[in-house]
Amino acid sequence: MNMKYVKKYSYNGARSMVLLHEKYLMSLLQTWREAKSINLVLPESEDSDYKSLDTLLEHIFRAARGYMVWMCDKLSLPSPEINPEPNSAVIDLEAEEYLDYLIKKWRTPLAEVEEEKFHTPPFASRWGVHYCIDAMLEHAVMHPIRHEFQLRYLITEQKSKSK
Repeated sequence: MNMKYVKKYSYNGARSMVLLHEKYLMSLLQTWREAKSINLVLPESEDSDYKSLDTLLEHIFRAARGYMVWMCDKLSLPSPEINPEPNSAVIDLEAEEYLDYLIKKWRTPLAEVEEEKFHTPPFASRWGVHYCIDAMLEHAVMHPIRHEFQLRYLITEQKSKSK
């Protein structure tokens, strides 16, 4: 996380959330790489995002892209023009490059938005829950944290079984 390359924001709370999102996505990717290195097997799930480590990372990148697209839409900002995430067939090879790209695309869209617009009004998310923009930023930060927490648990569990 290189804060000197992130421009000044009208609302420093948004800048902080953008930087935290960046930090936790990078940390998640390191943990995901560790999971790949031990051939971690995810628990069975009917959720297609949990079919493999590759589909899980695809989901995480898709969500990160989607959060910013949603926020820009709700704030009537120009599209952030973030390319879709690599699909699971190539994500292992393209993960670092896409994450670098995603981080850069996340850094500027919200920079000039005044603080008041982050707090009201709330908007319906794609899954039906209402969020103000500030709450969606917090949700976006927590998303990679939650998945990294799950992966860390599964890595620890798998390693303890192999002893």
